Amino acid sequence: QVRLVESGGGLVQAGGSLRLSCAASGNAFRSNAMGWFRQPPGKQRELVAVITASGTIEYADSVKGRGTISRDIAKNTVYLQMDSLKPEDTGVYYCAADISLGRFIRSPDYWGQGTQVTVSS
Repeated sequence: QVRLVESGGGLVQAGGSLRLSCAASGNAFRSNAMGWFRQPPGKQRELVAVITASGTIEYADSVKGRGTISRDIAKNTVYLQMDSLKPEDTGVYYCAADISLGRFIRSPDYWGQGTQVTVSS
């Protein structure tokens, strides 16, 4: 089992930045791929960014150039730095984890509780 605890959400003005953190505990093997999904109001959950333990990274087109995902292997913590925030970045951001990148993209097994990010215009 893997437990994920997020922090760092909040209210930000458009153009601002924020940094989300997600600490994983439990079976590190099962959290090889870690990253973030988000669910905008009234919309489906969508992938934001993912990083594997070996450093493979993928971003959603909507955050490329504005988002940076990183990982501290020793702490088993993943970070998402979001810059130049837009109102459409508003949503609940969920940390997620799975054994492989492919499984992560399809449907991760492990989820955090979610943290609200609100970008005001």
